[in-house]
Amino acid sequence: MSAEQDIKIEVRTAHVDAQSEPDENRYVFAYTIRITNLSSGTHQLLNRHWVITDASGEVEEVRGEGVVGQQPKLGPGEHFEYTSGAVLKTPVGSMQGEYEFMSSEGQLFLVPIEAFSLFVPSMVH
Repeated sequence: MSAEQDIKIEVRTAHVDAQSEPDENRYVFAYTIRITNLSSGTHQLLNRHWVITDASGEVEEVRGEGVVGQQPKLGPGEHFEYTSGAVLKTPVGSMQGEYEFMSSEGQLFLVPIEAFSLFVPSMVH
């Protein structure tokens, strides 16, 4: 198994109605990511890269160190979960990206994050 296959990424999303202002084309979404290390080694998350696309095709790229101000180090079987947010101008959109990890041997590797949807529940039938 390659290093990127040793990391499992699970995503849950929610529309944050209380912070959204549809009249101003502001739709707020929360996403919770659970990262699990399925390997026998230790891996540290160093960087993130997100591509956020709204329904009109507008794309925002976000790059940065770690997630929510942390660069978690995960031993075998350990997981890290965090919640963050995204603001779109449309009630529907998507996110995808990748995390850069470093193994305990100093090897850098990327873990892709498959595209997931952000949507206001009342907008999807």
